[in-house]
Amino acid sequence: MWKRQFSRVPAVELTSADLPLLTIWDKTFYSVAYSSDGTRIVSGSHNNSVQIWDASTGEELRRLDGHSSIVHSVAFSNDCTCIVSGSYDGSVRVWDASTGAELKRLNGHSEAVHSAAYSSDGTRIASGSRDRSVRVWDASTGAELRRLNGHSDWVLSVAFSNDCTRIVSGSADRSVRVWDASTGAELRRQNGHSDWVLSVAFSNDGIRIVSGSSDMSVWVWDASTGSKLRKLVGHFQPVQSVAFSSDDTRIVSGSADKSVRVWDASTGAELKRLDGHSDWVLSVAFSSDGTRIVSGAEDKSLRVWDASTGTTKRNPSGRSTVVYSVAFSSDGTRIVSGSDDKSVRIWDASTGAELRKLDGHSAPVRSVAFSSDGTRIVSGSMDRSVRTWDVSTGAKLRRLDGHSSWVQSVAASSDFTRIVSGSCDRSVRIWDVSTGAELRKLDGHSSWVQSVAFSSDGTRIVSGSVDKSVRVWDASTGAELRILVGHFQPVRSVAFSSDGTRIVSGSVDKSVRVWDASTGAQLTRLNGSDHVYSVAFSSDGTVIVSGSEDRSVRVWDASTGTELMKLNGHCSSVQSVAISMDGKRIVSSSRDNSVRVWDVVAHSNPWEFTSHGWIISLPHHQRLMWVPPEIMRTLNQQNVMVISSEPSGKVDFTDSRIGPAWAACHTL
Repeated sequence: MWKRQFSRVPAVELTSADLPLLTIWDKTFYSVAYSSDGTRIVSGSHNNSVQIWDASTGEELRRLDGHSSIVHSVAFSNDCTCIVSGSYDGSVRVWDASTGAELKRLNGHSEAVHSAAYSSDGTRIASGSRDRSVRVWDASTGAELRRLNGHSDWVLSVAFSNDCTRIVSGSADRSVRVWDASTGAELRRQNGHSDWVLSVAFSNDGIRIVSGSSDMSVWVWDASTGSKLRKLVGHFQPVQSVAFSSDDTRIVSGSADKSVRVWDASTGAELKRLDGHSDWVLSVAFSSDGTRIVSGAEDKSLRVWDASTGTTKRNPSGRSTVVYSVAFSSDGTRIVSGSDDKSVRIWDASTGAELRKLDGHSAPVRSVAFSSDGTRIVSGSMDRSVRTWDVSTGAKLRRLDGHSSWVQSVAASSDFTRIVSGSCDRSVRIWDVSTGAELRKLDGHSSWVQSVAFSSDGTRIVSGSVDKSVRVWDASTGAELRILVGHFQPVRSVAFSSDGTRIVSGSVDKSVRVWDASTGAQLTRLNGSDHVYSVAFSSDGTVIVSGSEDRSVRVWDASTGTELMKLNGHCSSVQSVAISMDGKRIVSSSRDNSVRVWDVVAHSNPWEFTSHGWIISLPHHQRLMWVPPEIMRTLNQQNVMVISSEPSGKVDFTDSRIGPAWAACHTL
């Protein structure tokens, strides 16, 4: 059980694993869309940003900042090269999907933009606004081509037909309207909804239109005649978003009733109800091959579903303050954390009280560390800078610039004369703390450097990278001493043992590996159940702690590789772990917006096994239960727990192989 969960101060405006989540917590996702090749997802959210995600891994690829208010609509161009976004700041913006650069800003709307869409040929953009207009723009020049007037209230949704000849719009005036995309003429007005029309879409063949409304219904219309074909009934709250599958056989809808529903587009039958969101579902979309559905919700999460089975495949989740990194001070009295809200925070490790918030970074803080004397902190951020701070005053001491991309990891030498940093620019850099000068740039990795660490004597540096390698460097000369090969997926975390003889690494390949630091030989492989994001040695080198995608913190015997303990409590992926110098506490941070401190001593199970088959209570040594030897052999300390502290009590075999019926019959 966890000892304490720190409370977090929410962002001023709620801004920024699989069955854990992709993640940016405390952020409402208003709009989501797949790239046509299905490899990326784009989202627009409450924190004014546009974010691009890897659709397979759930990793955030890029964050596009520029809007000054909520981003309510996003879409990829059909060739996947550009993204369009519409915002409550009244602007429509076009972005380079690869670099994240803002290509153009389309100004003209006098009020908030609720919807923006590309034509399939990528030459035009349509947008709908609270100013009651639909506007068509030249995607290359940004020039306004025409303004479509007719709606008597806010325009909430727009979409092009696949042949680019028509535009459909839905409005708070309760109507669905179809327009000639070339002339701007209104072709037809479709009435039927009794409340706001929140979302509209054409079928890919252009024959039908689907609309979702605050009246809780989904309607399918004949796009040529405007006649109603069918009404899809099931939602019991406003329908916020609708979309056709690429083959036009299915419709997906998302609602304020917290559900995502899949319908047969021909018959109107409900095929599947996808439950999992805990608040309004605001946006839904099919992948181009129709196998996946992505949904964004008011519960601060994105979820990716298997369209056939309805199971959650990946949840890129969101809540404004994902805590990316945590560390103990050497005396164990304080904890430092770095998070998605761009802040560095210092906490009292005993009470959980926030002692200080250090502001200065202009982007999420990916890594933090204390100096060995606890007087200073170093932080690395997605703003490409490394910064040092005075712990007592919170003053920023120095800013170290040089990296050309996100700084993913930082560490300080034990004497705090040097700092090492690893970046998405593929480099490892060493800095002079007193002057801020870059002493050395270590090149060798062929992809992002995710983690760096000094040996305790400061003579060596270890780095782990997305290129799947662990590398050891001479800290004085910058020479590469050896490459540790074995991981077959990106390496997310590395650390030295305190005596410098071993290195531990954690990888997306679900393993924790221990290496001989001198020879590079792999000593032990610890197999987990999911992606490993963070690893740490205890100060005496006997224990390794890891944090994983499966939401757990695990404690391992560093010599044998035996799992000693599994700490459950986080509700999303664990991003960072650290262990206090005395080995009695572990701190972990997660995408669930929490920092947790675990009392390892208190968590230790108050019992032991004896060879003849009894489970013995400690410290009184009262026999609680006899277990058949063949079952005893299947049990580990992490899956049997004495609930009572009395000499007799209940024994929980929750994760053991004996089954609930046997356990119930033999509980004292």
